[in-house]
Amino acid sequence: MSSSTDLFLASSSPRRRELLAQLGIRFTLLPIEIDEAQRSGEVAADYVRRLALDKARAGWASLGDNCARPVLGADTAVIAAGEIMGKPQDRIHGLEMLQRLSGRSHEVLSAVALVGRHEAVRVSCSSVTFRTLSTADCEAYWATGEPHDKAGGYAIQGLAAMFITRLEGSYSGVMGLPLYETAELLQEFSINVL
Repeated sequence: MSSSTDLFLASSSPRRRELLAQLGIRFTLLPIEIDEAQRSGEVAADYVRRLALDKARAGWASLGDNCARPVLGADTAVIAAGEIMGKPQDRIHGLEMLQRLSGRSHEVLSAVALVGRHEAVRVSCSSVTFRTLSTADCEAYWATGEPHDKAGGYAIQGLAAMFITRLEGSYSGVMGLPLYETAELLQEFSINVL
């Protein structure tokens, strides 16, 4: 580990890397695979909180007892009509997801956790409203490839921005790493953002 590293990032998400770098944080990637299945009866806020903590805890455990830097884990979920929407499984599923979001508001929950000598977690909740999408809109957007690996089947920072009529909450949280909550946690762990 480089002495210039502030923390480890337990994620392979390019969006999380970009957002963390935006804060000027020096980090080392630590890709972690965990079981992301929702537990029976688990509500969305508990789900994202658990996954963010599980990723950070798994990363911390992989580093051993002598690590002086914390591990950051994060998770984001899109919730429509009370149901967590994961990533689209295929084209048909992706088009169905976009139609479910069409002309409606949905929630995006994004959790961030830091684990080191102690652990802490924060959750950001945002509301996103889509304009009504035609079948042609959905087909054209799917054909770009952008929604294939995104929770809820869209990327707010990409072409899907033209579908969004209203955002209440955290833009960076919808992208995958709520920067306000992340900065709070970093300060709690004595990692300077500014």
